[in-house]
Amino acid sequence: MKRIILAALLLSAVALPVQAANYVIDTEKAHAFIQFKISHLGYSFVLGRFNKFTGEFTYDEKNPAASKVSVNIDPASIDSAHAERDKHLRGKDFFDVDKFTTAKFVSTSYTESAGGKAVLKGDLTLHGVTKNIAIDVQQVGAGADPWGGFRRGFTGNTTLTLSDFGINYNLGPAAKTVEMTLVVEGIKK
Repeated sequence: MKRIILAALLLSAVALPVQAANYVIDTEKAHAFIQFKISHLGYSFVLGRFNKFTGEFTYDEKNPAASKVSVNIDPASIDSAHAERDKHLRGKDFFDVDKFTTAKFVSTSYTESAGGKAVLKGDLTLHGVTKNIAIDVQQVGAGADPWGGFRRGFTGNTTLTLSDFGINYNLGPAAKTVEMTLVVEGIKK
């Protein structure tokens, strides 16, 4: 009996560490989105989203600080539910999508605190400018899905200053920043 217990202890001591899980963001089934809210002249708000983006993330429950995220966004997919406004947003005054065909976020750090809250920092390239930003993150949940897979979801919020990314079109002083809301559901690879 002592040998069995000793063998079990030795096996557990040399067992391979649990590795981080890799996930692909489920944009195919619309289980992820990137939305924005910006003041319009200080009188109302424009709400919208980017309809096309792809991404992946890595998350390790035993070492959350090792988590990594990479997202590519098609700025031409901007959708504010108004065709003429979207055309203007795609033009040179804003995203200039003919020149800047991709926006990208690549994480540089992930710091988790109690209750599943975290701060995700990374480099956002938008309109040809790369800046380090911070996103307040909350883990929504994780578990088995009905199709035999495993999913993990997060939501995040950040505020961007448009002029930091070379977007200087004047919509009034209340419209210098844009609030971003991100929801991602990842499918474990």
